[in-house]
This record gives sequence, C-alpha cells and structure tokens, in this order.
Amino acid sequence: MKQWVSKQDGLDNLQLVDAPEPAKLRDGEVLVKIYRVSLNFRDTEVCMGHYNHHKTLEQGSPVVPCSDMCGTIEKLGPANGNCGLKEGDRVMAIFNQTHLKGQIVEKDMASGLGSPLPGVLSQYRVFPAYGLVRVPDYLTDEEAAALPIAAVTAWMALNTFQPIGQPLNGKDKVVLLQGTGGVSISGLQIAKALGLTTIVTSSSDAKLDRARKLGADHTINYKTTPEWQDKVLELTGGRGADVIFEIGGAKTLEKSFSCVAYGGLISCIGYLSGKEDPPGSRINTNVLALRRNVTLKGILNGPKDRFEEMLAWYDRKQIHPVIDRVFEFEDARDALKYLFSSSHFGKVVVKVP
Repeated sequence: MKQWVSKQDGLDNLQLVDAPEPAKLRDGEVLVKIYRVSLNFRDTEVCMGHYNHHKTLEQGSPVVPCSDMCGTIEKLGPANGNCGLKEGDRVMAIFNQTHLKGQIVEKDMASGLGSPLPGVLSQYRVFPAYGLVRVPDYLTDEEAAALPIAAVTAWMALNTFQPIGQPLNGKDKVVLLQGTGGVSISGLQIAKALGLTTIVTSSSDAKLDRARKLGADHTINYKTTPEWQDKVLELTGGRGADVIFEIGGAKTLEKSFSCVAYGGLISCIGYLSGKEDPPGSRINTNVLALRRNVTLKGILNGPKDRFEEMLAWYDRKQIHPVIDRVFEFEDARDALKYLFSSSHFGKVVVKVP
C-alpha cells in the first residue's frame, strides 16, 4: 500500500512510500480502507517539526501525518462482537484515540493520530474499534473527513461547559470567530444551526463575503479595522461576545480580552499570529481575566461522546461542511503547502485511491 511519511523536517521532504498492508488483526482491532483525508494546521506543524509545545510528544521521528479521515471498514478483528460496527460501515476516527469522555488527560496525548501515533495519510490503517465513529448517511466522504478535528474543536469551543444534549443556543448569545479556516467556518455553521449571533473576522473581503453567504451576521476586516475589538463592542452595544474562538494567539489575545462579554468564554484554539507575545508592555493575563470576569479555556479537540453528540446535531440540521479544495493523493505535499499558505476557506481534502 501507499502512504506518506514525514521525518518532521519540512513539507518539501514528505515522502510517498510503499508499506506492507496490515496483516493479522488483534482483539478489538478494525481494518479501514481510507478514501478521504482532510488537513489541519497541526499537520503542517508536525511535518515541519514545529509541533513542540506538548512535552509528551516526541520530535523528529518518522511519522505518517494527518488525523482526519473517512473510510470503510474492510475487516473486523476478533472480540468485536459488541462494538456496534460491521464490515462496510463508513467511519471516521477520533483524534486522540483513547479520549472517550470528559477532559483530556496526559495519557490521551499518547494516542494522537498523526503524532505520536501513525496518522491516516495512507491507503489502509488499523484502528481500535473504540476509536471510530459511524458517518451519518447524508454526508459525502469529503464532508465526513472534514469533521474530526475542525468541527469537534468548534463544537467544544462553544459547548465545553454545556451538559451533553444541551448545546448553547439563542440569538442573544454572540460568538466571535477569528478567521475563515476549518475551525472557524465549522464554528460559523454550528453557531447558525444553534441560532447564535455570529461575528467573523478576516483580512480578506472576498472571504468575508463568503462568510456572509454562510449566514454570518456581522463581519470585520481586521486589516482595515485594526482595532477590531472596538468594532465588536460597537456591534454588541458595548456588551461584547459571549464566546470567542481565539485562533490568532500572540497578536489577538489581548484584544479578545477587551471585547469578550462579562462572564464570557475565550476558547483558546490556535496561535496563527505566533506562539510568543510581541515585545513591549502588556497587562498581566490575570488582570485581563479579572477585568471582565473571563473564563480562558484551552480546547484540545474533544472526546468521543461529544463527537457523537455533535454528529447527531449535524444529522438533525443536515449541516454540510465547507470543502475548499480536493487534491489527488500524489499531490498531498502540495495540499499541505496550500493549507499552510492560509489561502483556503473551510477544509482542504486529499483523495486516497
């Protein structure tokens, strides 16, 4: 079988190699033929050797990249009688394979697909049955592959403190979504399905126009409106956003603190503007949090039970993830470079033969 391998030394050094097909399955294992893989910013970081902020993850060792796939079960191993899956089922994999419920803990980090475990940019892969979820019938393979990281992260960014089965809802709740990548566009679609009010930021008027067509209530170009936090307060009558998808990091977090609602939630998802704060004076994070009584929460994807909760909502509302481009398998290197360029709107997918 064919699979891509990275030594975590740069996107240009990704190698398409031949590997033996999985042979004998152990108890509880499932063989999946992979048909579609979607890409995440994390995948580019792993391939470039930059995913170094989790001390539990080994750097520099060869790894099959990527974590998000849609495939079909080809074979069930022994002792799978009660797993709820059968041959021919379309499935997706959860990101951290042992993270089944509750808050993620350190041991779950060792089960992450695409580092430290081999990922899914491959024609076949063996999974534990508990690490798979069934695909709703209405979704295409591309759409299903787009969900495990981007959509689950977005779902948890909104609902991490909500009881299962009681997602955040109501027009009076305002969500600020930074950018138009996979997580933010998933968040926009979910927020609209939940009846929330949405504000989207981007440096591209063309992308903001597409966001409005998806239902964004308000949009802000942060290039032409560099003090975008003031615009958020203006749009909300001075109240601020109840939930902020904090994706920028170093250059956006302080502004997020300034426009979050009192008692609001800043969901820390990414760091596209950098991992280190720029030089100069800055008010301490404690003071910023206390100023508006803010909850600051890191979002490392979500557990299997919340993934399944989200899928039930997607099925009920018939939400179709936004697919930006689909690349051929042999062009996966170019697909990752395209994602890294931030040219995309929604998800980038690779077709697996």
